[in-house]
Amino acid sequence: MMTHVQLTEKITGNVARSVNPLGLRAMMTQQMTAITNQGTYPGPRHVLVLGGSSSYGLASRLTATFGAGADTLSVGYDRPPQGESLGSAGWWNQVYFKQAAEQAGHIARNLNADVFSPATKRAVIEEIQTHFGGAIDLLVYSIAAPKRVNPVNPTEVWRSVIKPLGRAVTDATLDLEHEKLVSTTVPPATATELAATIHVMGGEDWELWVHALQAAGVLAPQFKTVLYSYEGPTATAPIYHDGTLGQAKRAAEASAQRLQTLLAPSGGEALISVNRSVTTKASMVIPGFSRYCMALYQVEQATGGHEVPVQQIDRLMRQMIYGDHRELDTRGRLRPDAAELSPAVQAQVMQLLPQITPATFTTDLPGYQQLRREFRQLNGFAVPGVTNTLADGDLQGLTY
Repeated sequence: MMTHVQLTEKITGNVARSVNPLGLRAMMTQQMTAITNQGTYPGPRHVLVLGGSSSYGLASRLTATFGAGADTLSVGYDRPPQGESLGSAGWWNQVYFKQAAEQAGHIARNLNADVFSPATKRAVIEEIQTHFGGAIDLLVYSIAAPKRVNPVNPTEVWRSVIKPLGRAVTDATLDLEHEKLVSTTVPPATATELAATIHVMGGEDWELWVHALQAAGVLAPQFKTVLYSYEGPTATAPIYHDGTLGQAKRAAEASAQRLQTLLAPSGGEALISVNRSVTTKASMVIPGFSRYCMALYQVEQATGGHEVPVQQIDRLMRQMIYGDHRELDTRGRLRPDAAELSPAVQAQVMQLLPQITPATFTTDLPGYQQLRREFRQLNGFAVPGVTNTLADGDLQGLTY
């Protein structure tokens, strides 16, 4: 007798608490198709993605494999299925990517481990030596984490915070659970909180990875590494660019300069990519960010130019990292966010933002509808053609 399980979507605040694996499988197919429709490009062959289970990291694996034909190794830190729980979306993204990549004839290895741990670095080096011909030619660093254990003193745990510096900031933030816009005041970070955020979200661990891989002799000639960063518009500057996260990103840029000096003699590169605003699990907890995105998405619906992570990262890889159409700023950073931050787009966004307030917000806003749909699809819901019903056999034969 066929058994069916009805899946219920659950959102607490701005955090998803449920998952639809069938929707995630459909989203994986959709993203693969978007890449293959662009054709192939000469790119990396053996790729390590740190944070490869969702968003920009997953997009990097997709374009590397289905655009450039690369073998990939991903390190994620996701909740596996256990008992009646289906686990996290990132777990299923890794499973479905592995299945699709192997069916296409590519190596796809997944490690469910803490990216910050020295033990994880040792395990990755062994994987590269065993399964990837002894060397990688691209490392993607796509990590957004709430905490990091001090690798020198394991009793110390650094916790990142999203706070302004110097003064409190008040902004309107979307509450997805209750579908309303609420005013939120965020107090300024302490010096200790700022330092901890830089430890977690800066480039310190990125440097440790590159040094460990180089010392183990597993970096190919002309090896490249890229860290994904964010600048943001004037509208979000008080809480982001001028706050704790912005300071962490400045620290990452200093790391890039040191790594560039290290890698240049062998023809390597250390790159910072300042990416555009997109809907991710991490971005939805940034105060004020969702309100800005609603305005941006509404403008882009009228003018075009909207990109989800896989579209942006595929463009970044094809045109900038491995192509000859690099858009660089005066600090040498790649700028795939240039269209979003253009004066023409930002002028329209700034006209629209004052109209989106807690008092005037409605769920009919086109930007809100798109934002909510993209957020739900991160967990496999609201995917066209996919039901919320699991049947016997739907999840059989799948391996991590």
